[in-house]
Amino acid sequence: MASPEIETLTQALSRLPGFGPRSARRAVLHLVKKREAALIPLVDALTAVQERLATCSICGNVDTIDPCAICADPRRDARALCVVEDVADLWALDRARLFPGRYHVLGGRLSALEGVRPEDLAIDTLLRRIEAGGIDEVVLAMNATLEGQTTAHYIAERIERFPIRVTQLAHGLPVGGELDYLDEGTLAQALRARRPVA
Repeated sequence: MASPEIETLTQALSRLPGFGPRSARRAVLHLVKKREAALIPLVDALTAVQERLATCSICGNVDTIDPCAICADPRRDARALCVVEDVADLWALDRARLFPGRYHVLGGRLSALEGVRPEDLAIDTLLRRIEAGGIDEVVLAMNATLEGQTTAHYIAERIERFPIRVTQLAHGLPVGGELDYLDEGTLAQALRARRPVA
């Protein structure tokens, strides 16, 4: 049996995404065995993040500085704004290094079932950013779910009064995907978004 402290650590890790009780125990065992190389650097990193963690007052990203590194980067195209549901979506898009602009995190998506209303999201903040000027394009990068698409349509309606270009991420066939393995919704979207062969 492990001590109460080690058991508490195991339980804390098991609550993280991708960890269950077994994988948490393995991680704790590794940390305990490799105290100098793994445990101490992890504790130091967690402490530093915990002490400096901040939510960006401009876009809603999570960083250790405010404004975040993306909003503070003068090389970013301030005229292009990518709207995402969650910080994880922002990090995924930015990791690909394909979007040169800035971001706006809504903090979720509209959902009648979960009781998430427009006022629960950072939509008013988005409208103020657009109203301030300097933005030429808003990319709606919502997830390809019913709630994500509902959120995208709602935002598109709210910003149609502004003289800006509103675009949306393409949905459809993934690269390397085989038709036989795709769901009907993905196939339907791919057919609706078909384009001429170049």
